[in-house]
Amino acid sequence: HRPYHESDHVLNLAYNALCDGIRLEDIELRRNDEVFLDALGTERIPDPTTAGDFCRRFEETDIRLLMEAVDETRLNVWARQPQAFLDRATIDLDGVLVITTGACKQGMDISYKGTWGYHVLIVSLAETGEVLRVVNRPGNRPSQEGAGVEADAAIALCRRAGFRTVVLRGDTAFSQSEKLDGWDREGVTFCFGYKAMANLEAIADALPKTAWHKVLRAPRYEVQTEARQRPVNVKEQIVRRRQFESLRLEQEDYAEFEYQPVECDRPYRMVVLRKRIAHEKGQRRLFDEIRYFFYITNDWITSAEEVIFEANDRCNQENLLAQLSGGVRALSAPVDNLLSNWAYMV
Repeated sequence: HRPYHESDHVLNLAYNALCDGIRLEDIELRRNDEVFLDALGTERIPDPTTAGDFCRRFEETDIRLLMEAVDETRLNVWARQPQAFLDRATIDLDGVLVITTGACKQGMDISYKGTWGYHVLIVSLAETGEVLRVVNRPGNRPSQEGAGVEADAAIALCRRAGFRTVVLRGDTAFSQSEKLDGWDREGVTFCFGYKAMANLEAIADALPKTAWHKVLRAPRYEVQTEARQRPVNVKEQIVRRRQFESLRLEQEDYAEFEYQPVECDRPYRMVVLRKRIAHEKGQRRLFDEIRYFFYITNDWITSAEEVIFEANDRCNQENLLAQLSGGVRALSAPVDNLLSNWAYMV
């Protein structure tokens, strides 16, 4: 250690982000800030080139060891929480694109959106917003690639901590049909969006009218004083005046049926949400469109309506992804290759 320990390098990157640094070069500002150095109780910190070199030393094994080290500390923190904290662990999975303007970063690729960079897998704990796993991948890789392995690691961590219920959630890309039986046998509850395939839509179309029930969503907030008159919707007025085509949700209904994916040896509960959407242009109503949204789960107790709300709640993970991108700036690619940028993200 001449003169830095590994922890010094990790903290150096973290402190730079906490002080609104958006690139490694901003560490130079920290190095010349006497107040900053005095607050840390040190005479010097690693310079930007040393910080980049530290990230480039990581192989995949090293990165995973770092995440496991964080896990060990996390277990100690969880053990200090009230018993109610361990009632449930909700594990969310999603992929997020990390865009870079660089042209020489090894492992970068063009994404389905036409942007260049990486496609990062994020596994997080919904109850606390903690990131359990970060996996960097080339930009052209599908969202669900490797998700089953990382989900298993997160489940094992939550089991070690003593969580009594473990729930997996994800959008249609993460349904992981080949993993459902194993998770069901392990007592893991899952709730995934499922691709609206033609055979599923045919089943939904064939359901009797009595199978459908209207979705009753709770209001977003409760009026604490007295109801006020809504202001004029300026946006809607402009859309109508300029004859733009617009979509308006007319009604939501739900139903359910049993469904066995090809990769599974048992049927599961499939909840279907039917949305009737009106296509309008100016003052004219053009036509109505029916869209189906499917959710597969092994939860046979919760009401079908609550299953839909459970799946919708996963969208809160988007707020976490926004914080990782803009707040702590972890979802960025300041170094020169896939592994070094992965190490930086972790």
